[in-house]
Amino acid sequence: MENFVVQGPCALSGEVQVSSAKNAVLPLLAAALLCPGVCTICDAPHLTDVATFLDIFDDLGVAHTQNGRAISIDARTIGAHTLHDVYAKKMRASVLVLGPLLGRCGQACAALPGGCAIGARPIDLHLAGFEKMGARIHIQGGLVRAQAPHGLTGADICLDFPSVGATENLLMAAAVARGKTIIDNAAREPEIVDLAKFLRTMGAKIRGAGTDTIQVEGVAPENLTGASYTPMPDRMEAATYMIAAAATGGDVLVRGAQTGCLRAVCAKLMQTGVQVIRTPGGIRVRAGQRLIAADVRTMQFPGFPTDAQAPMMALLCGAQGTSVVTETIFENRFRHVPELIRLGAQIRVDNATAIVRGAHPLTGARVTATDLRAGAALLIAACCARGETVIDQAGHILRGYENAAEKWQALGAQVQLIHL
Repeated sequence: MENFVVQGPCALSGEVQVSSAKNAVLPLLAAALLCPGVCTICDAPHLTDVATFLDIFDDLGVAHTQNGRAISIDARTIGAHTLHDVYAKKMRASVLVLGPLLGRCGQACAALPGGCAIGARPIDLHLAGFEKMGARIHIQGGLVRAQAPHGLTGADICLDFPSVGATENLLMAAAVARGKTIIDNAAREPEIVDLAKFLRTMGAKIRGAGTDTIQVEGVAPENLTGASYTPMPDRMEAATYMIAAAATGGDVLVRGAQTGCLRAVCAKLMQTGVQVIRTPGGIRVRAGQRLIAADVRTMQFPGFPTDAQAPMMALLCGAQGTSVVTETIFENRFRHVPELIRLGAQIRVDNATAIVRGAHPLTGARVTATDLRAGAALLIAACCARGETVIDQAGHILRGYENAAEKWQALGAQVQLIHL
């Protein structure tokens, strides 16, 4: 157990380097299972979610080594095909091993992930796509068993909605299926483009990643080769530090931030009266005299990301006027609201909409991080609040923000990570 202790208020200033993207690294690790060789993920962040994925490799009998920030996966042999339920409960991204195991080994078994802190996210779209590719799916007692003893066959798949996880899982399975697979209404997130680049480096044949139609010509697993790959910078970490700079009235250069991945966040920050300056090394955010209220509606990429909604709400608590935040992706992603209210925020929730009445002073209090991005929002709010804030269950934050305490401290925040 960990908690963060924050003394506020403070204006963040200086420079911060974003790490490689957690949401890119996890599917890259899963994709390494497709290749009967050695793959190396370079510059992998030291995060608890990454460590959990390596534990999964141990359970699957897949050899791996870690040398500094490089993780090498030797998947020439895979000793098991079952993902234990402890991982499904701990980290939803664990389901990403289903596609590679099914495509490479012809079988996979895992506990159904069910819901999570930000809402139910069933894997129906993943399983329906596997069935289209010829897999037999059997669900009993909370376990899903997928079998394709004669291999997968390419198919035309149209997703009911552009699910990131389903797109990634089906893309990996299609990479080693016989024939051609077309995934329509695919998610367009940059992390999917990163996954496709890695797969192509291994020898996969993929076109259209980053659009809503992805075409894959399957390649036999034995024809894939080991590869080394450096993942993209973490756009959600970058967005968090950009929003934090604005919320605290600061001036921060976020190194590694890429405007192409963050246009919606940049546009919304500028709408609140903040200067957003593109530089050769990243994005600089400089706050003005005051913040102005702005409405936010989460959307699939390239719209405003749901992962930035909670941090943005923390900023809007200090903006002049009333903001309306609408969450369209997850049905339970306002769990940070009661915690922000503990700090003095004026927020009312009506179903999928939160009305934020800004410019009310925040005061330190004891709060709880209910999930990763909620924790980031509380860190931002704590830096804006007067007095001491204690954030319990800070382990959520450590799942997705590498060296969080050190990075915030380097920007001038009075933050301490306490191990209980």
